[in-house]
Amino acid sequence: MQIATDAPILVTGATGYVAGWIVKGLLEAGATVHAAVRDPDAVARRAHLDAIAAGSPGRIRYFRADLLTPGSYAEAMAGCRVVIHTASPFTVDVADAQRELIEPAQLGTRNVLESANAVRSVQRVVLTSSCAAIYGDNADLRDTPDGVFTEGVWNTSSSLEHQPYSYSKLLAEREAWRIAEAQDRWTLVTINPSLIVGPGTNPGATSESFNIIRQLGDGTMKSGAPDIGFGVVDVRDVTDAHLRAAFTAEAHGRYIVSGHDSSLPAMATCLMERFGADHPIPRRVPPKWLVWLVGPILNKHLTRRMVARNVGLPWHGDNSRGCAELGMRYRPLSESMNAMFQQLVDDGQFRRT
Repeated sequence: MQIATDAPILVTGATGYVAGWIVKGLLEAGATVHAAVRDPDAVARRAHLDAIAAGSPGRIRYFRADLLTPGSYAEAMAGCRVVIHTASPFTVDVADAQRELIEPAQLGTRNVLESANAVRSVQRVVLTSSCAAIYGDNADLRDTPDGVFTEGVWNTSSSLEHQPYSYSKLLAEREAWRIAEAQDRWTLVTINPSLIVGPGTNPGATSESFNIIRQLGDGTMKSGAPDIGFGVVDVRDVTDAHLRAAFTAEAHGRYIVSGHDSSLPAMATCLMERFGADHPIPRRVPPKWLVWLVGPILNKHLTRRMVARNVGLPWHGDNSRGCAELGMRYRPLSESMNAMFQQLVDDGQFRRT
């Protein structure tokens, strides 16, 4: 895989968690990055990217674009052969799921890909999808072939009322494939990561991933971490997958990008040796009946349906297609967890106990 530097590369949502590492990789390879952001004049929000660019052989240009403004990506896309579309909200704390999750994900994907249809230089689009487009609850594993999530599986259990974030990723990826299959000039590749962890290029990055890891060290889960299974992957490995998908000519279709079949208690255990003496890392696993009883009282997102369909149930994903076709290799989970937690410590986001 060789990153082509003879044409600019568009990265949407360029100040985001995953996008920051993608921009870094492209700049270090000497590429020109067209960074699409909502407000190019917000210098503080892009300062970490400017610092990366200053020490790299590549260059970065900023363009104003909005997911819900049709045609707003056309200028940034002009002359680009590769478009990497990462922009999409990752949060569960919303008041209006339709407006805050569904519309930016689905309509934003439509906006970007319709621009790809209009810009004749585009040859490859890489979409940041999610394993959330493959499953909604761990209980879905019972309905999969051979008891494992693969690229052939689609989420059938999420809705606007239940797991709306997962539903937004499903709708966005379905929309992407609908548009891609209606034309034959550019090819679409989707990257479907599991839960992304690891340090950010911007210590102040906002992502649900940081909220989850923060709760392992701020006392939120000091009484115990619910036994919820996750696939987990390092953000730098997710970046590698995007770049390989962009510049491997044979890449096609969906790729599950997940380094480890893990769980919330196992993730906490990774932090215990290094941080357990100074931070309230959860040491216990509460029984499912207790989580079902008090979870909804302590956390509005931990509904009884969510508890019933996820707590005590494992997650198993098949990453073999990405390993075989993209050459993916994955970092140890403890390396990713400790680097991310240390970044939060250094940023002053925890009080020492």
